[in-house]
Amino acid sequence: MESDERYLRRAMELAEEARRVGEVPVGAVLVADDAVVEAWNVKETTPDPTAHAEIVVIREAARRLGRWRLTGATLYVTKEPCIMCAGALVAARIDRVVFGCYDPKGGAAGSVMDLLRDPRLNHRLTVEGGLLEAETAEQLRSFFAEQRRNVEE
Repeated sequence: MESDERYLRRAMELAEEARRVGEVPVGAVLVADDAVVEAWNVKETTPDPTAHAEIVVIREAARRLGRWRLTGATLYVTKEPCIMCAGALVAARIDRVVFGCYDPKGGAAGSVMDLLRDPRLNHRLTVEGGLLEAETAEQLRSFFAEQRRNVEE
């Protein structure tokens, strides 16, 4: 869908904001009702191991909307959610997640496991992965290549 690509491109812009402040470039946009909430990773700058873009955006959306059940919401994120973030998406009752690149080492939306659609859980999400996959993967790849170059110097 055209709006899916638009929101994911916005998440990519937010990921660049994360990169500028030394964070892993992951951005997220959550759309619920008439609200559009944006966030990026702030693990390093907070410091908080749970401050992934998805967690930050879920917290802010719940605060703004005044409810923890985010039914009807769609989350757009540049990278496949990890186990922690997938658990938070299930707990928040988010309806749908659209993500860019897959994470073969830690993804919980189909790569390593599929927590978001596990029939044993009380809530399942619609998952659409791989939108703008090459672009979102390159955003991460170039960041980590730069990090490695900085360490070598």
